[in-house]
Amino acid sequence: MADIIITEYAGTRKDPVARFYQYSPEGVRVLDPRKNLQRLYFFNSSPDMMTERDPSHKDKILRRFVFDTHGMLEETFSFGQRPRTFRYENGGRQIAVREGGQFGAVGKIFLFEQNGVVETAWGREGEIERVYIFESAHDAITERKGGWYGVVTRTLVFQGIDTGVFCEPEAFLQFLMFSEQREGEKSGEPPEKPSGTDNEGVSTVPLSRFAFSGKRRTTTDTGPVNDEEIRIDFIPDGDVSSGELSKDETQQKQ
Repeated sequence: MADIIITEYAGTRKDPVARFYQYSPEGVRVLDPRKNLQRLYFFNSSPDMMTERDPSHKDKILRRFVFDTHGMLEETFSFGQRPRTFRYENGGRQIAVREGGQFGAVGKIFLFEQNGVVETAWGREGEIERVYIFESAHDAITERKGGWYGVVTRTLVFQGIDTGVFCEPEAFLQFLMFSEQREGEKSGEPPEKPSGTDNEGVSTVPLSRFAFSGKRRTTTDTGPVNDEEIRIDFIPDGDVSSGELSKDETQQKQ
């Protein structure tokens, strides 16, 4: 199996490298240009959850993402941050993002088109904020600001995986979560190096396929969705390796 490495450029491929994404059976490691660990995501043993952990304290959960047949719920454990819900519409070809929970106001819409995903700000009547273009070579996703011909803000080049995996809503949501830019990253500020940071280069990791794999919701207005065509397997391994399990956790699993 090929390794999965994603290299993010701060613009086109001619611009500096902004981040690396590295896969392992446990999840995703996000590295800065110096290959210091920035973020850590674990895929749980059940096929419906992903957690973001503190890189310095792997047992501390920062955010939890719960997948179901209707979309994804983001749970945050940081003071002052509001949860979001991501709900499938139009047979799964559109995602509505609500701020503050499932009854919150629609903040964004993600619309899946033939060549990429359109992100519309401020609900259904808003203007296009950015688009994610899946390049024809299937090795890169280009992010453009404001529309299909807008300024290139990011280019993510994939090694060991076809970008077509992320054309489906479940996998796209996971990609969206671990590749989203935060305030310090948006402004180009170098992140602080947390304790326990990994200074090693990008290592060899096995191929991983991931995302909610249960039966997807169908809508009466658009007709049923073919589950066999869109199913993407979630990483079956737990969110920590067996060597990291505590004695009590090992007993519980037995």
